[in-house]
Amino acid sequence: MDNRMILVTGVYPVGGHLAGWRHPTAYPDIVMNLDAMIDLARTAERGKFQALFLADGNAVRQMDKTALFEASAPSDRPASFEPTTLMAAISQHTEHVGLFATATTTYEQPYLLARKFSSLDHISGGRAIWNVVTTSYPGDAVNFGGAFPEKTDRYKRAREFVEVCKGLWDSWAPDAFPQDKTTGQFLDSGRVHTLDHHGENFTVRGPLNLARSPQGYPVLFMAGQSESGRELAAQHADCLFSVAQTKEESIEVVRDIKGRMATYGREPHELKIIPGVRVNVAESRDEALALYRELNALVSPALGVQYLSSMVKEDLAPYPLDGPLPDLSAEVNGITSRRQSVWEMASREGLTIRQTYQRLLAADDTPPFTGTAAEVADELEDWFRSGACDGFMLSVPTLPLGLERVVDLLVPELQRRGIFHDDYSGATLREELGLRVPSNPHFTPQTV
Repeated sequence: MDNRMILVTGVYPVGGHLAGWRHPTAYPDIVMNLDAMIDLARTAERGKFQALFLADGNAVRQMDKTALFEASAPSDRPASFEPTTLMAAISQHTEHVGLFATATTTYEQPYLLARKFSSLDHISGGRAIWNVVTTSYPGDAVNFGGAFPEKTDRYKRAREFVEVCKGLWDSWAPDAFPQDKTTGQFLDSGRVHTLDHHGENFTVRGPLNLARSPQGYPVLFMAGQSESGRELAAQHADCLFSVAQTKEESIEVVRDIKGRMATYGREPHELKIIPGVRVNVAESRDEALALYRELNALVSPALGVQYLSSMVKEDLAPYPLDGPLPDLSAEVNGITSRRQSVWEMASREGLTIRQTYQRLLAADDTPPFTGTAAEVADELEDWFRSGACDGFMLSVPTLPLGLERVVDLLVPELQRRGIFHDDYSGATLREELGLRVPSNPHFTPQTV
């Protein structure tokens, strides 16, 4: 792919701002709207994005917080397609863009998950991405027996889970199915490997009942930035979504995680680190800021406080709206990295609770890049050339307007600067990202 940045964006049409779905330009109906998601996917592919992102969860969240629940915060997804099913559908309307589906190692089973993602890779012609999560939301446990495992147990299970999936994806040599009509030989029994895994969490015999997929393994994304999450990413991830408020924080994340990879026999270039950023680009800075003002006006203080409380896992309602946040330095059983990031930002800048939620309505827990295409491109180029990342996960405040502006205004500016590709060139997503196709350790290619 050469040294060009990677761009990823989401296809959940509610938008990145809490009130994004209410904007006059937003899709009029987004609940289970496959056509809207296909439209977003096509727009992203027109902009040469390398991948489409879809987060997921296994419970309807925030039901005890009426204002937030009824406003449908982007992360709560009370109505959302199962990700691999959705991406299989989108694959039939796109040709190049990567298809990113989230699935949890805490509640899934390796054989079923390996089968789903290998199927998606075949169906899409080598564009499948698995976002490996351990599930950080304790509330999801209500649909799986009620017990939420401790973080150490979740990560131990995740490590074994990924290793089992890789073993299953190595079940068949690429040439295991000759399908020779003349001889009557459908498959070569010498070109199959039985995993026969017996571990602490799983017993899986194998082999997987799918032929080896175009990418060998789907591209493996991860997002955890705890100590356990960083170690898992250094061992197994192809790409990592990171959280950083500043360029300097992002440089430190890159240095730390890529510095761990040698322990696992991996080179730094084998892991792409992609921070999330909120982008609001327009013909003028005033026009971009006006969009935020329009959206923020649609959010009441009660809703804003509930939104922030949910994000930091702390009830902020008892505290003065125009006073500082309480001390949020203590770890909680959930997304600690997000909580810490928000608290550090608010403390560093002296923000009140009101100012913090207003900032995050526009930026969530990621840096806001707002302005003209040239202004936003300056920020992205600075991060990229400074070694703070290999690309970006771009979120926009409202859809489809925000993504259309990125594609029509920002992408051409990045291409003009030579830091984003002009067109797709890889036969598979791995090739597009500059990642090697994993070799199958059980077989050597047969000679003819």
